[in-house]
Amino acid sequence: TSAVTKPPSFIARIKQTITAWGPQLINRLQKIDLKQFVAFLIKRKWWLLAIVVLVYAGNKAYDHFFPAESKRGGPQTVVTLVLEKQDIPIIIESTGTVVAANIVDVRPQVSNVVKEIHIKEGQEVKKGQLLFTLDDRNDRANYDKAKAVADDAQRQLQRAKELVAQNFISKAGLDTAEANAKSAVATARAAEVQLSFDYIRAPIDGRAGIINVFPGSLVAPGNVVTTTSSSTATTALGAMVTITQLDPINVQFIVGEDSIPLLMQSDPNSLKVAVSVGDQQTQTFEGKVLVIDNQVDPAIGAVRVKAQIANDKRLLLPGQFARVKLEANTLKDAILVPSQAVVINPRGRFIYVVGAEDKVSLKPIKVSYEYQGKAAITGVEVGERVVIEGKQNLRPGTKIRESKSAAAQKPAEAPKPESKPADKK
Repeated sequence: TSAVTKPPSFIARIKQTITAWGPQLINRLQKIDLKQFVAFLIKRKWWLLAIVVLVYAGNKAYDHFFPAESKRGGPQTVVTLVLEKQDIPIIIESTGTVVAANIVDVRPQVSNVVKEIHIKEGQEVKKGQLLFTLDDRNDRANYDKAKAVADDAQRQLQRAKELVAQNFISKAGLDTAEANAKSAVATARAAEVQLSFDYIRAPIDGRAGIINVFPGSLVAPGNVVTTTSSSTATTALGAMVTITQLDPINVQFIVGEDSIPLLMQSDPNSLKVAVSVGDQQTQTFEGKVLVIDNQVDPAIGAVRVKAQIANDKRLLLPGQFARVKLEANTLKDAILVPSQAVVINPRGRFIYVVGAEDKVSLKPIKVSYEYQGKAAITGVEVGERVVIEGKQNLRPGTKIRESKSAAAQKPAEAPKPESKPADKK
C-alpha cells in the first residue's frame, strides 16, 4: 500500500509562495520609478486614507461584536429572573375634570324685592329648605282675596244643592253654582302658586355658594340682579346663589380610541377608577364608572367617560384638574419582566435567555402590555431564566454569572400603575 501524502500546512504554503514569487517581486520593485510611485501616492492620498480608516473601523467593530475569549474578561455579571405567570390589572391613564353630580343656579321666577335671606354662604342646605323670602305683601293680599271668593263660592254651591233638593231652584241654578265654585277655587290656587314664588327654596341637597343678593335687591327672572342696599343701585350678572351637590361628586375624563376596545370588553358595572388632584398624587380617591358616552368625539379622537366618587370629607371641588387611572380589565396568566430587560433592535424585540453552561441566547418576543417599567411579554415559556439587568455587555453565546446584589430579587406583583397602550410589534 502507498503512503498517504499529508497536505502542506498554511505556513508551508506561504513559504512556498514567497520562494516562487519572491525573485520576480523583487525585480518588479527594482524597476519602479520611486518619484512616480511617490506622486501616485500623493495623488491618491485621500483614497488611501479612507481605506486605512475603513480597515481600522472594521477591525474595531469586529473586536466589539465578536471579542476574543481572552478579551471578554470571563463570565459577565448579570441579574436574572425565572419566568412565572401572574394576573395583572390593565390600567388606562387619563386626565379630566372634577364636576358636580348636581348643580343648580337659584333664580327668581317673578320680579320682586328680596325681603329676607335665610342662609349663609357656604352653608349645607337640604332640598326644600327656605333660602330667600321676597316681598310678599301684594301676592299675599291677592291670595287672601281669591281664597275668600273661593270659600264663598263653596258655600253658595252647598246652599244650591240644598235648594235643589227642596225644589226651590232649578238644576241649571245648581250647575251655575258648581261652575262658579270651580272657577273661584282655580283662581285661589293660581294666587297660591304666585305667592309661593316669593318663598325661594333649595331644589337639591348641597352646599350654598356665594350669595349675590342682599335684602332690598331687586330680582327678576333671568340673569340680572339689581342691588339697592347701597346708596347707588348696582346691577350684577348671575344667580342669587348656586347650590352644588358635593357628595358624591363626579369626574369626567376621556379615553383614546385605541383603548376603547378595552372598555367595551369590560363589564361597565365593574370598572373602577383611582383619582388624584393637583399635587396630591400620593392621595387617591376611589370610585366607579357611571357611564361611557355613546359616541367618539371626532375632534379629539376619544370617548367621554364619567365616574362617581365618594366625597364625604368635601376634599374635592368642581373644576379641579384630575389625574385618573381606570382599571379596565385583568390580564390573566401574564409573564412579566422589567421593561429594561427587553432588547430592541431593527429586527424587533428580544430578550436574553440563559441556556446550558450559563450561556445566553437572544429570543424574539412580543410586548402585549407595558406599564410602570414592566412589560407583559409573549414568546417565552414559564420556568425560563432571562437576564433582566446587565445586558449591555452581552452577546449571543456569552457566559454569565448571577449577581449576589439585592437587585437579584424578582419583581413583586405590580401595583395599580400608570400605563400606556400595548406595543404592536
